[in-house]
Amino acid sequence: MTNASPYPAYPTAHPVGPSPDPTPHPYHRLDRTTGRHRWWRPLVGTVLLAFAYFVMLLMLLAVSYGLGTALGAPELPDGGADLGPLGNTAMDLVSIAIGLPLVLLATLWPARRAAGTVTSVTGRLRIGWLGWSLLAGLPPILLLTVIAFFLPGGSDESDTWVGWRSFLTALAVLAALVPLQAAAEEYVFRGWLLQAVGGFLRSPWLAVIPQAVLFAAAHGWGTRWGFLGLLVNGLVMGLLTIRTGGLEAAIVLHVLNNLLAFGVSAAVVGGLSSDETAADAPWPLALTAMATDLLYAALVLWLARRREPQRLSAPSTPPAPYAHAAATA
Repeated sequence: MTNASPYPAYPTAHPVGPSPDPTPHPYHRLDRTTGRHRWWRPLVGTVLLAFAYFVMLLMLLAVSYGLGTALGAPELPDGGADLGPLGNTAMDLVSIAIGLPLVLLATLWPARRAAGTVTSVTGRLRIGWLGWSLLAGLPPILLLTVIAFFLPGGSDESDTWVGWRSFLTALAVLAALVPLQAAAEEYVFRGWLLQAVGGFLRSPWLAVIPQAVLFAAAHGWGTRWGFLGLLVNGLVMGLLTIRTGGLEAAIVLHVLNNLLAFGVSAAVVGGLSSDETAADAPWPLALTAMATDLLYAALVLWLARRREPQRLSAPSTPPAPYAHAAATA
């Protein structure tokens, strides 16, 4: 006669955490893949991101002021150090670029997922697709450059050439900092904000609207056409990000647009001292920019149909509850 034991031969292994969603998701729904999504995580992450950015910005201003004091630089009207047109522009670019690592940290916590998931559905920057996007971006930017050259400029714009030495020096600084600044804006708007809203909304058309409005508003209110141009840019880049599964296409266009704008400003005396942004664009330039954005989107979508970049997250396998117990036995 054997005594039946009330306990199972192998102990039940309880899952360590929530099971990931095995269903493939588009880019804007990646916050749903881990099984850890809660309504408060995107809200807390956004607040912490804004607070951390404010603290980092104060630290950067303190460093700038200390550097200006050491160099004997005069003060700006807002109390900051005047490092000259190129120095001030560099500090402005760095002040935006510091948002990039903060977005990655917010994705790790409180979003509780891999930092690379804010870059693409593959969890990394797809260099190959970045290169194809760059090829798609060259014709629209060239077209924008040619058309903008023939558009009438403002009456207060300088047309005095700064000289090759000053221009090449400024171009080297811009080439180093503009990609970081443009990428940071994409990680904030088309990355964090798009995925935060996408955690609640399935429709990509609705998910792209909030970040596009905030993106346009962040540049200030200049002209109605300038605001509309930025809004269209935010909508187009948001939809391209979802359609291609990552930020690569949006980063490329943003970098090319900013390099063109800053490069033109650096070519003339006093150009980098201007406080105008894309929000101040007159209607001919705004319409041209919208047309080139749409042309770029058409080229990227054409390439996406042929190159087929991964646009959905890889399906995950839920952990087997008895795997650990069986291995121990």
